[in-house]
Amino acid sequence: MTLIQMIAGFVARHRRAYAASALMLLSIALITVWIPRQVGQVVDGLVAQRLQGGGLLRELAWLLLAALAIYLLRVGWRLALFAAAYELGRELRTRLYRQLSLQGPGFFQGERTGDLMALATNDIDAVEMAAGEALLAAFDGSLTLMLVVAMMTLGVDWRLGLAVLLPFPLMALAFWRISEHVHQAWKASLERFSSLNQHVQEGLSGVRTLRALGLGASSARQFHALADHAGEAAWRAQRWEAAYEPAVGMTLASAAAIALGLGGWLVARGELSIGALTSFTMYLGQLIWPMFAAGWVLSLLERGRAAWARLQPVLDAPLSLRDAGSAALPDRLDLKLQGLHFSYGDDARAALTQIELQLEAGRTLGVVGPTGAGKSTLLRLILRQFEPAEGQVLMGGVPVQQIALAALRQALAWVPQEPFLFSASIAENIALARPEASRAQVIEAARLAAVHEDIAALPQGYDTEVGERGVTLSGGQRQRVAIARALLSAAPILLLDDALSAVDTGTETQILAHLRTLRGRHPERSALIVSHRLSAVMEADQIVVLRQGRIIEQGSHAQLLAAEGWYATQWRYQQLEASLDAL
Repeated sequence: MTLIQMIAGFVARHRRAYAASALMLLSIALITVWIPRQVGQVVDGLVAQRLQGGGLLRELAWLLLAALAIYLLRVGWRLALFAAAYELGRELRTRLYRQLSLQGPGFFQGERTGDLMALATNDIDAVEMAAGEALLAAFDGSLTLMLVVAMMTLGVDWRLGLAVLLPFPLMALAFWRISEHVHQAWKASLERFSSLNQHVQEGLSGVRTLRALGLGASSARQFHALADHAGEAAWRAQRWEAAYEPAVGMTLASAAAIALGLGGWLVARGELSIGALTSFTMYLGQLIWPMFAAGWVLSLLERGRAAWARLQPVLDAPLSLRDAGSAALPDRLDLKLQGLHFSYGDDARAALTQIELQLEAGRTLGVVGPTGAGKSTLLRLILRQFEPAEGQVLMGGVPVQQIALAALRQALAWVPQEPFLFSASIAENIALARPEASRAQVIEAARLAAVHEDIAALPQGYDTEVGERGVTLSGGQRQRVAIARALLSAAPILLLDDALSAVDTGTETQILAHLRTLRGRHPERSALIVSHRLSAVMEADQIVVLRQGRIIEQGSHAQLLAAEGWYATQWRYQQLEASLDAL
């Protein structure tokens, strides 16, 4: 879909607002072209001494009334048209946000956050202006041009009217050449703004790392260079836009010279009155707006085309995960993984190979293994963030692809390795999945996650704002707040992805004890715990060991110790490490 097609569809849906604006603009154009003719008649009346006294005042009153009507109509069309154009911006931003929120992680691996933010701001603004100001200027300019030319040729003198139009084809040629450069210049400007936006977003998100590594000055220099490039691209675009004005000026100057020369000759021959020449000159002055409108429209359309070319692929991108399921959640949520095979790219090494697992409702499954074994990938397949190349994930015997994504994710409470906290209070972050939860329920969840005492020690307690991404909290506090959020939710399956890595062993023991207590209260809730620390899974009903994407060991804690494999070796090493730390 082209930009023009998209705008045409939007105008059709909001035809009342655009029709009202068009009607008001038509009225303005008719009054505008009437004024020079009226002034010409007044001048001829004064020259012939036919108009004086009350008659003159009456004619002047009509002119003042026309000016007032133009003022009121201009206010009216702006209110009608720009309200509709802003609605387009709202629709596009809503559509973009909805599209991004439905995309899976695979989509975002190929996109930069700064680019997406630029699309939602700068690019949509450009499309909005094309649908508002450009459409208005095109209609108003074209209408004014036709009426003025008609009045000049039919209402004053056809010879003079055709003569002054001779320079205009040259202006059209200049506009065509300039518009090509404007399109390329704005395309480059929008791309460089995206790069600048990306750098700012990354710099603010990683400000702690930049300071810790002493890279603040280097980042500032890089920002300065990107800002210079963005400013240079914007300046180049503005410079090409400015080329429209000289083309208009030269055309109108040539037309004015023709009008005065030929018009003066016709007046001298008695074939044209002074009042008619005055009206013609005023009409010629009214051509200034249509000419500038043409340049303005071309500029806005080229800017909008460049923005739409960047925005449309994201809006029309197919969802990386299809949400075509309609099956309801089964009553008993046993989780089963059958023959799972998955890799992150066509040529990449398999992240998981022939995974066969089962987690019965109310049980706990531990998943351990060295770094890069595929533990987090396993959780991502259960969450349907990615689709397996082979095999399937079953929930209650139903393939997860047949369950609506919203229903599936309501059944899962996930705590990732790097928990995300929003710029809100601690209480609001914990109650994210259950905003209707009472303060007592929030506190109970925090107690289960062993973070209540930390929160109570803060100046505003549970009302403390955590800042962007929870920047005011430590890593361990962020993890425990995320665990509290998961525990407060009503999800029957809890997924912990190394969620205890930032807490000490004493706090870990406390949290695990609370989880056992919670299981006693809700025997139907299941837990899948991924951890590099074996003490976190030692009391699980079943433990699997992953290595290079394959299950190499499986059993209870005691069975795996007796097997004298990777698990037993790692257990002895971690126990020795813990005893040395205690010294």
